Amino acid sequence: MQSKYILALDQGTTGSTAIIFDEDQKAIGKGYREIPQIYPQPGWVEHDPEDIFHLTIEAAKEAFKTARIQPNHLAAIGITNQRETTVIWDRKTSLPIANAIVWQCRRTSPTCDALRRKNLQRVIYNKTGLVIDPYFSATKIAWLLDHVPNARNRAQKGELAFGTMDSWLIWKLTDGKSHTTDYTNASRTLLFDIHEKKWSKDLCDIFNVPMEVIPNVLPSASDFGITTAHHFGASIPICGVAGDQQASLFGHGATCAEKAKCTFGTGAFVLSFTDAPVNSKNGLLCTLSCNEKGRPAYALEGSVFMAGAVVQWLRDGLALIRNAQETENIARSIPDSGGVLFVPAFVGLGAPYWDSEARAAILGMTRGTQKAHIVRAALESIAFQVADLIEAMEGDMGIKLKELYVDGGATSNGFLLQFLADLIGIPVVRPSMTEMTSFGAARLAAIHCGLWKTKKTTASETLFEPKISNNMRATLRKNWGIAVSRVRSHLPLSD
Repeated sequence: MQSKYILALDQGTTGSTAIIFDEDQKAIGKGYREIPQIYPQPGWVEHDPEDIFHLTIEAAKEAFKTARIQPNHLAAIGITNQRETTVIWDRKTSLPIANAIVWQCRRTSPTCDALRRKNLQRVIYNKTGLVIDPYFSATKIAWLLDHVPNARNRAQKGELAFGTMDSWLIWKLTDGKSHTTDYTNASRTLLFDIHEKKWSKDLCDIFNVPMEVIPNVLPSASDFGITTAHHFGASIPICGVAGDQQASLFGHGATCAEKAKCTFGTGAFVLSFTDAPVNSKNGLLCTLSCNEKGRPAYALEGSVFMAGAVVQWLRDGLALIRNAQETENIARSIPDSGGVLFVPAFVGLGAPYWDSEARAAILGMTRGTQKAHIVRAALESIAFQVADLIEAMEGDMGIKLKELYVDGGATSNGFLLQFLADLIGIPVVRPSMTEMTSFGAARLAAIHCGLWKTKKTTASETLFEPKISNNMRATLRKNWGIAVSRVRSHLPLSD
């Protein structure tokens, strides 16, 4: 059989997904494994890197089984991953020196505060397009080197390697023959100059990260290595790599500035493609993406820390719901939220506020408030946060976006997508292909190995058009702004 299938490995925050795509760009097999979450203390989040690798292999084997193909039928592998999550390992043994520090972890907040006090914000932003925040990898690397015995000394000797989850998987799959990453992941570390497109010695010095640990950087469509045969039963080239949000943007084919995409997962991430770097004045990030050929380009990005995680909290924290699917009917059972506004700043606020000390609050409750009001306000909070990002993005780019493409688990919720369209005043497009992150990684790999010359268009499953008046939209946005101001760290929670 001719090698014409592509395996996408999507290593996410809550689980690893493997999807096999055929020559018609259709998903024909899928596997999934949930990733255990580790919370050593409040605000800290970790993953076991060995768990992630083994569970990703299991997901891939399940995908082979459901697709009914053999590994030697694959043309290539594409990898996409949770970004910023940081792992350091021993180059000789390939064993991690500690658990991976997840992107959500806030343990390095004091380090970030100290860097801000040194007035380094502008220097760092000008090189990286990012803000100083525990979200990114650099302070995580330094923390591990400073807290694992003898780690810094060993790193300086070249005995240790750092990577985000793409690098870790590539290293393990190639049995240590390839220590690489791509431009999109490198651009999320706070150590990479996105204008020079190379690691910055100055930034490594600022964050106290020895350059001996960092991986080689390649375009997103490249030869990243070949898997050792014992992992899958065949040696397979790894030809596509991108951070999850850039992979989603590439999968949607949104490579013009008038279209943006939002991926709903644990958080929500809005990206819009740009040919050149954009200096944001509204709290957004400038990051590297890739063009139609998988070569480096730019994107403007805004991140919401709590999206799907808000619904998870309703289920696990408050026990208000049994599953995410029932939230839509609950929200539709009442005409509005009854004045209730939910600001889910459980781990601070991301863009455009970047307030790591803000905390969550449910505001506007009365004796008449019922479960349905809180559930509806929780869904609305996801849309409000995304609307903040769209407004900031349009302001930075000086244009009105024409459409917002969406993907991820929460897109099954029609109430959420309609409310979002109402808030942003432009159509929200939900494609029939909802696994856009995996599709983007597969598409990068396929392009590099000579398959999938063009992206096949798929009919939109649903188009959500705005339905409310401009006055209603303005009122909703104003009330949300007031609610956010109540939870900001520099303001009290009441008048």
